[in-house]
Amino acid sequence: MNWLDLAVLLVSLVGIALYGIWHTRHPADLDTYVKGKKQTPWLTIGLSVMATQASAITFLSTPGQGYLSGLGFVQIYFGVPIALLIISRYFLPAFHNLNIYTAYEYLEKRFDTKTRLLGAGLFLLQRGLGAGLTIYAPAIVLTSVCGWPLELTIISCGLLVIVYTVMGGSAAVNITQKYQLGIIFVGMLVATYLLIAKLPTGLTISDTMHLAGEFGKLQAIDPRFDLNERYTLWSGLIGGTFLMLSYFGTDQSQVQRYISGSSMRESRLGLLFNAICKIPMQLGILMIGVLMFVFYQFHTPPMFFDAIHKAQSPQIKEIEAQFAARRRELSDSLGAYVIARHQGDEARASQALQRARTLQQSSEALKDQARKTLPEKSKSQEADYVFITFILNELPHGVIGLLMAAFFAAALASKAAELNALGTCTTIDIYRRIFKDDSTDDHTVSMTRYFTAIWGLIAIAFALFAHMAENLIQAVNILGSIFYGVMLGLFIVGFFVKHIRGTAMFWAAIISQLAVIIMYFTLPISYLWYPLIGCALCLVLSAILEETSK
Repeated sequence: MNWLDLAVLLVSLVGIALYGIWHTRHPADLDTYVKGKKQTPWLTIGLSVMATQASAITFLSTPGQGYLSGLGFVQIYFGVPIALLIISRYFLPAFHNLNIYTAYEYLEKRFDTKTRLLGAGLFLLQRGLGAGLTIYAPAIVLTSVCGWPLELTIISCGLLVIVYTVMGGSAAVNITQKYQLGIIFVGMLVATYLLIAKLPTGLTISDTMHLAGEFGKLQAIDPRFDLNERYTLWSGLIGGTFLMLSYFGTDQSQVQRYISGSSMRESRLGLLFNAICKIPMQLGILMIGVLMFVFYQFHTPPMFFDAIHKAQSPQIKEIEAQFAARRRELSDSLGAYVIARHQGDEARASQALQRARTLQQSSEALKDQARKTLPEKSKSQEADYVFITFILNELPHGVIGLLMAAFFAAALASKAAELNALGTCTTIDIYRRIFKDDSTDDHTVSMTRYFTAIWGLIAIAFALFAHMAENLIQAVNILGSIFYGVMLGLFIVGFFVKHIRGTAMFWAAIISQLAVIIMYFTLPISYLWYPLIGCALCLVLSAILEETSK
């Protein structure tokens, strides 16, 4: 990064942050700090909901997922429209009519205090862990760009987010997220345009898509019903619906965004905006990865995209030289394929394509051979580094700064919402409910700020261990899948099974959560099925326990 990149980065992020702080500079009452000003229009709600979910991990890691695996990852989002329609019909009216600060207040009104505390505790556990991952993502960017120690970068980024969130509260989150999302979309569109422009001369869009399809990158739907396959049509439609229903309907970081609407109609329109836009947005981000894959078929990629972390031994350097030679042959073969295709010479085109496939497989085998020589502790998930490597190596200065600003805007937007929700839940559901139920609004706001800062420090601590996780975008979804099913079960029973009481629900949720954790570590099935399993266990066990208690 040069001075131009740093200027773009600082002006974009600091300007938005200062605007948010200035706009919320007046002392906040409890409603404003927790919910915003209750005057939020539907578009702001929709963008805020989108920005809360679409963290820096989404924009940093998802293109790498598309590069390595193609479009199949989009299937995880097939449940989003279904889930948001259900939430708009059933969850939103309940939250809106009760005029609550957190989703878990509903659980006490429907069941009892211990069930409310259980729901809040599950949220704090899984979201507190997940918050560390969204700090880790931008830390990767700074480490790659500046060469800073990863641990120092995590701590610095985390402290920056804590200051921004504690000062602004929910009002600042809502105000700034729409501008942050604007920077994100501009940055990604510019990157896409430049990526297409850098494809070889004479390679048409039709050629590009055809090559991506020939290498298996355009298969967005896998119709097989296979519990062991991570991303399929059915795991997305069924398991994904329960995952997204759990996330948007029971996670306070999302609930807090859409209960801030000026009316139920505005909140509902904000959710429906996401129901329409979420899948196209994720498909577009994955397509950036597919375009990078085609680009790197004509330009030699690094053998390791995360090479900044690799100790280059003589053995690896020798393999790397062979890898580069194979990739040059691959590029020549694909060039011959494109020419033959344009000339209508199907036989020569087929022969060149087959040669390219063989060389591509051979180069991947060399890559696997080299990776096996690395110490286990130095191995990392390549998908997290693909996009940032392309940005640093291939894009001009100024655009690099814009993309850095996009990553940090996404990190600030999602992290502010998460920490705000964690602080709110701890204060409203734990502190004020158990320890000081007579606290004034001013005292409650002060304690919310305090707990927000504490959770920010906890998130930093977990971020220091995020390198032990899978590819980041998958790690966040896996973590949510383990806990979200049981959280959803609490609300589904509350809304639809009126005869079940608090004690049966509480113990059913405890048993179900333990069962899901055990199954995750012992069964090979896709993590997308665990929200369904957790929710179903809650339903069945609560009904059984309620009957046996009579």
